[in-house]
Amino acid sequence: MIKSSDSFVLNFAPTGMVPKRKDNPHVPLSPNEIAEQVHEAVELGITVVHLHVRDQQGEPSHDIDLYGEIISKIRSFAPELVVCVSLSGRKRPDFESRSGPLILEGDWKPDMGSLTLSSLNFSRQASMNAPEMVQGLAKAMLERGIVPELEAFDSGMINYATYLIKKGLVKAPFYFNLLLGNPFNAQADPLSFGAMLALMPEQSLWGVGGIGGTQTASAMFGLASGGGVRMGLEDNIFYNADRSRLASNQDLLQRVHVMAEQLDRRVMTPAEFRVAMKMAPGNGSYGRVMETTAGQS
Repeated sequence: MIKSSDSFVLNFAPTGMVPKRKDNPHVPLSPNEIAEQVHEAVELGITVVHLHVRDQQGEPSHDIDLYGEIISKIRSFAPELVVCVSLSGRKRPDFESRSGPLILEGDWKPDMGSLTLSSLNFSRQASMNAPEMVQGLAKAMLERGIVPELEAFDSGMINYATYLIKKGLVKAPFYFNLLLGNPFNAQADPLSFGAMLALMPEQSLWGVGGIGGTQTASAMFGLASGGGVRMGLEDNIFYNADRSRLASNQDLLQRVHVMAEQLDRRVMTPAEFRVAMKMAPGNGSYGRVMETTAGQS
């Protein structure tokens, strides 16, 4: 793993595919709402934003123009912020739809794309990620100079990431989201978390996200173990464990900042993350710095 320091990656997931306005009035849905909440998050301090888009009915969408609109708005006030687009297949499982945001260029180009490393079940829905799909998305990102956000829900998915690395489909340095608390996968307990951490490849940065009521404990695991945190309404719409108070994204991010302060840790800046991940510097240049073959026969 990349040697930990006082700084940590704070990966902000504001919207996701599941929460609706009827579930929580604070969930941002329109491009303007999402951009406004990202702006507030940037002012507080984040490293990466993990974006999903919704259509006019509030349903999950793969529309690349919507992605472009949101990314353009974000880049207007935060040109260094690391932008990750979701490549989830829960709404539309075909490769063309899932890989669509990867073709965006210029100021719309994402720095990263999510890559769930295996199929899995959620409480009410399956997420299908066949080997050929995972490898196809990894290859598309490699060719475009876009960094995979490696999503692992258990240790088996980290094993598969190692397989992709050996095949040359994912290049170092790596970034992992370790997602705990899904009923079908690793739980938010020290043993499950430690088993995943023990398998982490060298040259990796990582953050921990918790689903539902495990979000706060998972954030604590990440911070206390020298890693980062994924946080936002995508994973949890409640502020407290007894579900008596709905959260806002600002509530959840502020909680992470308070925990980090107690541990003498600070949020890694996007510029620092870009250097660690061998990315372009932002400000009009996005994604990973592409390897050159100039001078080679």
